[in-house]
Amino acid sequence: MTTTSHQRKRAAGALHERSTSALTLRARPAWASLEKHFEKLKGVHLRQLFAEDCNRGNRFAVEGAGLYLDYSKNRIIDETLRLLLQLAQESGLREHIDAMFRGDKINVSENRAVLHVALRAPRGASIMHDGRNVVPDVHAVLDRMADFSNALRGGAWKGQTGKRIRSISVLAGPTLGRSWPMKRSSTTANGL
Repeated sequence: MTTTSHQRKRAAGALHERSTSALTLRARPAWASLEKHFEKLKGVHLRQLFAEDCNRGNRFAVEGAGLYLDYSKNRIIDETLRLLLQLAQESGLREHIDAMFRGDKINVSENRAVLHVALRAPRGASIMHDGRNVVPDVHAVLDRMADFSNALRGGAWKGQTGKRIRSISVLAGPTLGRSWPMKRSSTTANGL
């Protein structure tokens, strides 16, 4: 089902209005409940939680997409999860997720759609934004990136001296963070 531009604009306007007029996160009732809940649990030892719930290790663990997350070793109980879900509901999380998938302009600082989902969409998918399917454009860029990476790793892409490029330094990128120097000094199995 395709959403029209008018529907997206109307939904984005309603979402923006809700976001700007809504309470800040810490002013929400669920946040206050979570703070009280925290005070109640902060002195409870994990041994006590495991003793009271012999199935805790299974109940507070999930697995999917090759990942295993065990959060049983945190001070949480069923009430904690209920309150977190209540906070998500009060914050309009579902509406924000839907807005992201629709291509609404939810990046309020840049007044544009985020479209993170387009990066992970399969080649044949359709994600419409401003009347255009953006998935082919995304895959065209991903293909060019793969071609460049393969040429570089395979030795077909040469450096200024005509020799194979053996190391790369990237001096930009906000997502690199402090881990970049460590990653930069390591190499892959094929020497690059």
